[in-house]
Amino acid sequence: MGVMHTPSHFALRQDAQMRLLCYWLLLARASNASTHEFVVANTWTGAFSAATDAAWEALDAGGSRLDAVEAAGSTCERLQCDSSVGFGHHPDSRGKVSLDAMILDGVSMNAGAVGFLRASRGAIRVARAVLEHSSHTLLVGEGADSFADMLGLADGPGLDTEDSQNEYETWVAKDCQPNYYAGLPGCEASCPPYAPERFGQRGERSRRKSASRELFDVGAGNHDTIGILVRDENEDLACGVTTNGANHKIEGRVGDSPIIGAGCFVDNDVGGAAGTGDGDVMMRFAPAAMAVVYMRQGLPPAKACAEALAAISKFFPDFSGALVCMNKAGESGGATHNMGFSYSVRDASMNATQQIPADIVVSAR
Repeated sequence: MGVMHTPSHFALRQDAQMRLLCYWLLLARASNASTHEFVVANTWTGAFSAATDAAWEALDAGGSRLDAVEAAGSTCERLQCDSSVGFGHHPDSRGKVSLDAMILDGVSMNAGAVGFLRASRGAIRVARAVLEHSSHTLLVGEGADSFADMLGLADGPGLDTEDSQNEYETWVAKDCQPNYYAGLPGCEASCPPYAPERFGQRGERSRRKSASRELFDVGAGNHDTIGILVRDENEDLACGVTTNGANHKIEGRVGDSPIIGAGCFVDNDVGGAAGTGDGDVMMRFAPAAMAVVYMRQGLPPAKACAEALAAISKFFPDFSGALVCMNKAGESGGATHNMGFSYSVRDASMNATQQIPADIVVSAR
């Protein structure tokens, strides 16, 4: 008969210690998972989802919320997402490409923005430099270019490419139609420059300004700005926007993207929102800020987006625009008016970025 060996006191104690160690390792892993609560959401899908991934990876590597916003924006600038972000597309009425961008931190409410930037392909990076290395919020035109150059952020290749030149020449071959001019003799049939307006044409100008918006394909492929919302592991918020703006815009035009409350907005106690669409109309209503106000009043993200867009449709029933919203809890939603829209989201419950159609389609009021 074999001899039964009773485990020694030392062996039992060692086993208990190993079990306790495993328990604490599992507990620590669970604790880390529960604090892995960052969320990224941005306008549009397809190529734009690569920006979501870039932001997520920045956070996962220990980067800050501003690092994540910059990573997302820079990714789309480099990829020239749908031709509406970054260099090489959407030339203005003089055939030149320019960029608008902004970045906003919800904790400090410090912001940086650039408009009509031509010196750098990294517009959101320059916007962050405005936040971190100036006391201003928005720099435009030659001043923004000089600032970028001073900090070594200007690019030698520039923004214009063979593609943008071809876009411009094709437009010119069509007598520069459609365009964004209004109430000027010849603007509906020929290329600029145009003769000064006569006082008697002001009523016609007003009608033309409204009607001209219908001539443009405002939506994916023309106004698909990337707006980015980020919540870090501390549940602190930041947002950003970058775009090359409306195709064939009048030289010098700055859209809604670099305007705080229009392009995007965050309130660290409530949530954030970012927009895309007809920026010349949307910027008049600060829809991103209004969506955050609606979330403060208790509306869920998608409904808050919808209410902000509905306020615009009251005055401009034919405008095209969309919003993506995220509340403090990390819940997201989107709404659209008069255009197809989807948004990209990733949170801790997802193994990969999700592409989600707009939750609410807003009807004109």
